[in-house]
Amino acid sequence: MFRKKTMITVLAIGMLLSSGVVYAQTNVAPNAQASTAFDNKVIKKISAENMYNTIKYLSSVPREAGTAGEVRGVEYIEGQFKSLGLETRRIPFPIYDYKTNRQWAKVEGVDLNGRAFSGSGSGNVTAELVNVGKAIADTIPDNVSGKIALIERGDITFLEKVKNVAAKGAAGVLMYNNSPDGNNFGQANGEIPAVAITQAQGQELVEKLKNGAVTATLDVEIEKIKKTSYVVEAKLKPNKNKDTGQIVTIGAHHDSVPNGPGANDDASGVSAVLELARIFVNTPIDTEVRFLTFGSEERGMMGSSFYVSQLPKSDIDRMVAHFQMDMIGGAEAGEDNPLGGLIMYTIDGHKNLVTDLGASASSRMYDVAVPYGQLGRSDHQPFHDVGIPSALFIHSPVEPQYHKPTDTIEHISKEKLQQATSIVGASAYQIVRPDTPALDRAHVSPASVEYDFENRPVD
Repeated sequence: MFRKKTMITVLAIGMLLSSGVVYAQTNVAPNAQASTAFDNKVIKKISAENMYNTIKYLSSVPREAGTAGEVRGVEYIEGQFKSLGLETRRIPFPIYDYKTNRQWAKVEGVDLNGRAFSGSGSGNVTAELVNVGKAIADTIPDNVSGKIALIERGDITFLEKVKNVAAKGAAGVLMYNNSPDGNNFGQANGEIPAVAITQAQGQELVEKLKNGAVTATLDVEIEKIKKTSYVVEAKLKPNKNKDTGQIVTIGAHHDSVPNGPGANDDASGVSAVLELARIFVNTPIDTEVRFLTFGSEERGMMGSSFYVSQLPKSDIDRMVAHFQMDMIGGAEAGEDNPLGGLIMYTIDGHKNLVTDLGASASSRMYDVAVPYGQLGRSDHQPFHDVGIPSALFIHSPVEPQYHKPTDTIEHISKEKLQQATSIVGASAYQIVRPDTPALDRAHVSPASVEYDFENRPVD
């Protein structure tokens, strides 16, 4: 069986970066011709108008996970997949809302007016503070055990931060913002009390700790309420006589932030997944394609994490690439970067098959090689964690409407939708087209392309 973990990271010049294996570059011209033919005959059929209409429908009602709005969106997505004749299923999974009955944080008797995390654990804890920076797993000191961890927001999810310090025995979390705006953070894991404070408060505590011990008290009472969120999966299978046995996945998240229209975040990505499904249904392939939309991304990639966790190992072993699209239509995103700021983020900041193909496709179609960078915070994370080459396609920096009620259809660019969807579609087709029988013996990148790493912040 083909094993992606040692065989799959193909550079556009025919080299495997991660394993050191090098394939001879043969039949470059035929592959290039096949790619160009697909670009010209199929990618041009992508309709930005179709995608715009999908976004318009989905963003007319907020789609917060676990609400009727999410169900409305899921029913629409499921119906679109079924209308294409795809093998479709709605996969439920549990999520939890949390009603805060009591929340406060005090340091040396001073109330900080903190806000408990969604999913904070309940408890009353008084202990010394320990500054653990951003709570990256390998950087947390052992002396946090039994103490309250002072954490700076940024780089990894709230959920990861809390899990990391809880694993070290922390009794509570006091997390401060990395910007001056607000102190209302995201999902915790229910293990220990976790309270958010402002950037100024956190920085003041960091300075106090330099002069000696500081004692804090957290008092949190949270009521846990079970709800249901969903993943929508649609399978497009090749002819049995031409099946490589491999799987390519293309995904987006369908949930929005609470009370947010979520036009760009991420109805735009969903619209592209649906449009590529429409295109690929009528395109010869030799590899299974799974089109996926995930609920509860805004709660910490819970939908994609659940989806990957419930996959049989045989499916994971056959998955060779995951393409994630999140916020690909923001008219004001990307500043003055090429291609509207489109970038491919990987979890480890390294190139992989997905980024190689994305750079090659964009260079071929738009004369610009999309750069890559390093970022988590979206649904490519769980796929990467089980060894599947994955990347997030997004315009960065994000637009001013990010996570706001103004993330509406009026701020969507049809040109950006067209470009991003075309690049992902052309990239995925390089794997699933019939003249590349299987990735372990195929040359999927038709030309040498150089593309650069950019340390570009997303917000």
